[in-house]
Amino acid sequence: MTSSIPAVETRPAAGSALQAVLLDMDGTLVDTEGFWWEVEVAVFAELGHRLLEDYRAVVVGGPMTRSASFLIQATGAKIALAELTALLNSRFSEMIGRGVPLMPGARRLLAELAAHSVPTALVSASHRQIIDRVLHTLGAENFTLTLAGDEMERTKPHPDPYLLAAARLGADPARCAVVEDTMTGVTAAEAAGCRVVAVPSVAPIPPAAGRTVVGSLEEVDLRFLRGLMTGKH
Repeated sequence: MTSSIPAVETRPAAGSALQAVLLDMDGTLVDTEGFWWEVEVAVFAELGHRLLEDYRAVVVGGPMTRSASFLIQATGAKIALAELTALLNSRFSEMIGRGVPLMPGARRLLAELAAHSVPTALVSASHRQIIDRVLHTLGAENFTLTLAGDEMERTKPHPDPYLLAAARLGADPARCAVVEDTMTGVTAAEAAGCRVVAVPSVAPIPPAAGRTVVGSLEEVDLRFLRGLMTGKH
């Protein structure tokens, strides 16, 4: 399914080679990767199966259909993919309805980007119904646009979400900074030609050319992101 989000006319951030900042959601801005795993463990327990901890590194950061398909195959659970996907989304939506904790530094970073009118996109593999609920906490006003995993034919680890976000913002992907917490998201961003800041959540992410690894969003600000474009990190 193609996205129905309208194109947005924006201008590059003044005085900087940085044209836009593209941010992942789960595990990057909000501390929800553990929520997803808790829901997956509970649902599969009800189906009579125990999820191994090793599965967590496989499903983290991926699109729902890929993660759910893997878990069905790994456990042999007797449930259709569409049914499981709907069930997991429903349970997760209920859980985040009780509140979503932000990652350290997330609120400050979003406020700084907004204060300097930096074109900013939320690019997530989560479905639209989940993103819209989380936006109540993150603040929809902090994003020029948002893209959900179920609004695209191919989502992460394919480059499509980041290529589309850059195009909608009128930005060159090579002049976009992407912030991600998983290798799935990092792979997508790098395939799109973006500069990447990795803030590992569940599994480690090694440094690489064009990729900067930090321990927390508290290390990331607008000056830091602009420095990515000039090779200062």
